[in-house]
Amino acid sequence: MRPPRAPAEVPYVEGDFADYARDRWPGLVTTARLLTEDPRAAEELARLTLVRAYARWRRIPRDDVDFHVRRCLVRTRLRGWARRAGGRRRVVLVLRYWEGLGEAEIAQVLGCSVGAVRAVLRREGKRLRPGDTCAGFAAALAGFVPPAVPLDAVRRDGALRRRRRAGTVAAGCALLLAPPVALGLGSGAGGDVTGAAEAPDSPAPGTVRIVAPGERVAAAPGVELWLTRDGGHWSSPQAPNRFRAVRDGNLDRTRAGVSVQGERLDGTYFQSGLYHGLTAEPARVEVRTGGRTVTADVLTLAGSPGWGVWYARTPLAESGTGRAGGGQTVTVYDAAGEVLARSDAGPAVTEPVRVGAWRP
Repeated sequence: MRPPRAPAEVPYVEGDFADYARDRWPGLVTTARLLTEDPRAAEELARLTLVRAYARWRRIPRDDVDFHVRRCLVRTRLRGWARRAGGRRRVVLVLRYWEGLGEAEIAQVLGCSVGAVRAVLRREGKRLRPGDTCAGFAAALAGFVPPAVPLDAVRRDGALRRRRRAGTVAAGCALLLAPPVALGLGSGAGGDVTGAAEAPDSPAPGTVRIVAPGERVAAAPGVELWLTRDGGHWSSPQAPNRFRAVRDGNLDRTRAGVSVQGERLDGTYFQSGLYHGLTAEPARVEVRTGGRTVTADVLTLAGSPGWGVWYARTPLAESGTGRAGGGQTVTVYDAAGEVLARSDAGPAVTEPVRVGAWRP
């Protein structure tokens, strides 16, 4: 039997960070205790997780906070030696038998396939019964009392982390502007200037969000996206109630792929598409357009369907043609940075190749 636990957490919808931290801290540090098997390491892991959440607090969807915080906790734990020392196996067991997550939810947190999660559970099931695993977790927590949440320190370190990230972005922008200036100075001095290296590109992080069938997501002002079992739907000022099915005949279902469409929206270019045929869970979708890389947000259904919808806003071309730099390439990566699918580079598409009207 599963050990006694606190009532199941409900999705956090509104309120400020302090409310969230006080409410979730006991469960967070308890899970960290099971992952690390060390009280001090558990407190530090939970604290660092909240620090990172605070630094990104304004970017985390309010109805998806728990997923992002749990994923941050796990990925922070799996950095470094924990990955090599069987930390991934421990994470799967804790999320399954203590947190009570399903296989698809665990795969989303880890950024791996459902099959990989099942393989771990199958191997461990040959060693120990689920009831024994739960009893072991309960025994490990005997006498463990979560400490008070270090809220002031979390907010201080989180604010510092956010300022550092903003400084990094500002420095990157300065580097992008620096090569032409250096070239002009070099020419005036009579130096032998052969060119400047391209400045490093650090795209802002996107999100991978699990949604329920029919759940509407505000992707941009005036734009809603939602998924059903058949495919992706969207509604915008220029394209109300449009739909693209996963089984569209023009999608090559023999291999993984990703589609692209877009439209002008409030001085930017709103782009979206449907990826399909994946054999692993996507961790990141990047749009390379006009010499820039933008990380897209992703919507997918629970149960590892192998497909989902991505969307992003990119700058308009300076020429004012309405196209995002004249062409783009969309790439889907897994958690290890391997390419799962990539679109063909080409001009931005103002309408999908095949669409159909959808009526609620």
